[in-house]
Parts: sequence; structure tokens; C-alpha cells
Amino acid sequence: MPKLTTILLAEDEPALGQIIKESLETRAFKVLLCGNGEKAYEAYKKEQPELLVLDVMMPKKDGFTLAKEIRMEDDSVPIIFLTAKSQTQDVVEGFTIGGNDYLKKPFSMEELIVRINNLLDRTKIQKTSDVLKLGDFIFDFPKQTLKYKDENKVQLTHREAHLLFHLIKNKNNVLDRSLILNKLWGTDDFFSARSMDVFITKLRKKLKQDENIQIVNVRGFGYKLIC
Repeated sequence: MPKLTTILLAEDEPALGQIIKESLETRAFKVLLCGNGEKAYEAYKKEQPELLVLDVMMPKKDGFTLAKEIRMEDDSVPIIFLTAKSQTQDVVEGFTIGGNDYLKKPFSMEELIVRINNLLDRTKIQKTSDVLKLGDFIFDFPKQTLKYKDENKVQLTHREAHLLFHLIKNKNNVLDRSLILNKLWGTDDFFSARSMDVFITKLRKKLKQDENIQIVNVRGFGYKLIC
């Protein structure tokens, strides 16, 4: 019998949490339901789930705080935030701290399931053994590290590593903004675009030691990595 994909669900509304849990279990997922952030962190440490669905507003430890703690240990596990908040800064914060997707309440179960499957599929597809050279940098994609000459390796986040991977694969060509947003974020909406801009800025700072490397904004189209 194939091993079930384990999802950690942190949701403090008991009725909603149970509905989501039961719906996902009918799709052959194993679901760990926790009612607050502290229990969710304990479950994460013990079970090492393949994907996290975190409510933002929870007692004891909110979803953003929980995600920050988990991202200090694991840059690759996909995270989906659930929230009743609609402020742009809240959405941007969620992506900036390492969220992969953001779903506003109320939402349909079908939409959540589609987003979960898309993230799991992208995680499987993007596992590769490529070690790439970029100017004076060595980029180890599987280990998500960037090394400049003889200096120490710099650890990249999951999102930084995947974005840099696609920029390098399209080196000196325009990386279509909409295409990469849909591939890595699952949508090309305003909030995802703002999030990608943040990660582009982070990559520019990490690559600035080599003056021959630039990530330029091609207005209306996307980004180009020039080396």
C-alpha cells in the first residue's frame, strides 16, 4: 500500500478544521489537525509532514510566527496560509517569511485541494541534481547554497533557490514574469508579483560581489539574468 502524503493542518476553528481534515482524507491525504500554533510545531517536529496548511490567526502561536520558526529549520516544505485578513501588507508578509501560497477565507475545498496538489507537484518536479556555475559563483541547487570563490557557502531559502535556478536556466534571456509566477507561486496575481519582487531584491544583494552579474527588470515582460 503506497505511503500517504502527510499534511499538517493548524486551524483553531474546530468545525472548519474538521471539515478540511475530512475533505483532505477523502483525497488520500494523512492529516494532522492541531488547534493552535504550539501543538502544530510539536506535530511538525515529530511527524515531518510533506506540506503545511497554517491559519494565520491562532492562539498561543500565530501562523506567521510558526512559519518563521519552521523556516529556520526547513526551507523546502511547502506552506499555505489560511486567513481572514485581506490587507496587502499581510499577504506580502506571508510570502516574505517563506509562504508558498495564500488562501483567503471563505474558500472552497476544491480550490484548497488544487493548490495543495500544485505545490506538491512542483516540489517533486523541481528536485534535481544540478550544480551550476554563475560567474564567480557556484550554485548548488539541491542543497540550496551559493558559494562565491573561496568564501563560505550562503544558504538560500526555498523560494530564492528556485527563482535563481530558473533565472540561470534562462540566462541572458527574458524570464517571463507571468510564466514564473504561475510556476513557482501558482498564480500571477498582484500579491504574488509583489512577493517575487522581494525575492529578486534579495537575490541581487547576494550576487552583488560579482560585478558582471545583473538581474535587470524588463518592463512589461519579466526579468533577465545577465552574466
